[in-house]
Amino acid sequence: MPTISMFYGILVLMYFRDDRRHHLPHIHVRYQGEEAALTIDDGVVFDGSLPRKQLKMIQAWIEIHKEELLLNWELAVNGEEPFRIAPLQ
Repeated sequence: MPTISMFYGILVLMYFRDDRRHHLPHIHVRYQGEEAALTIDDGVVFDGSLPRKQLKMIQAWIEIHKEELLLNWELAVNGEEPFRIAPLQ
């Protein structure tokens, strides 16, 4: 489960071959013991939860980096190492 970005205490992860369970492009996010899975397409939380402030930050980050995230998704579902993506600044 490679970490593809980290900012403001938020870890963004993308698991290898993770399309079998959820069947849609998504990321996993961890923040202070909380975890959530969010869709890349629209930043919707479909599993878990995050504090409101961190959720808004990660949704903005997803919007900024959507193309890179989708490229990473293709790499990860094929078992390849996804690349790092710039943090939210």
